[in-house]
Amino acid sequence: MAFSNNITRAMRPFQALPESLRQRAISMIFGRVVPFVGTSALLYEEISETRVIVSIKNRRKVQNHIKSVHAAAMALLAETASGFVVGVNLPDDKMPLIKTLKVDYVRRSSGDLRAVATLTQADINRIRNEPKGEVLVPVVVTDATGEQPVNCEMLWAWTSKKRK
Repeated sequence: MAFSNNITRAMRPFQALPESLRQRAISMIFGRVVPFVGTSALLYEEISETRVIVSIKNRRKVQNHIKSVHAAAMALLAETASGFVVGVNLPDDKMPLIKTLKVDYVRRSSGDLRAVATLTQADINRIRNEPKGEVLVPVVVTDATGEQPVNCEMLWAWTSKKRK
């Protein structure tokens, strides 16, 4: 039996939709769950147990004073992709928590941005089976030129939803 949790079950009804409609529907739903994500209009392009791809368009609502994607929006993009790849693997009785969000800005971005967050099978096994723990999630953010305007490290933890 395939792994299932609240996130994967919420996505299931949209699997039969064409890709562009599925992406928009899933993005809208999760944008309502996390309002800041919805305000930024992040688009969930791909969601699997090993990889999540999230993008953001360079539009006025998320721009800085030089008309590129704002630094905080870049961090949000990386945090969202990395958190989601953890979230799709987390049992329903656990909750993800960001522990460290490190973003080094190395160059001006150009155009739209895309974040790709990945997990190894070993990471997935730990997330699904250990009662609590943490994982450093690799996430690569690229702009329209294919370059990386930021280098990111996202350390995620998981713990029980019930407080002792």
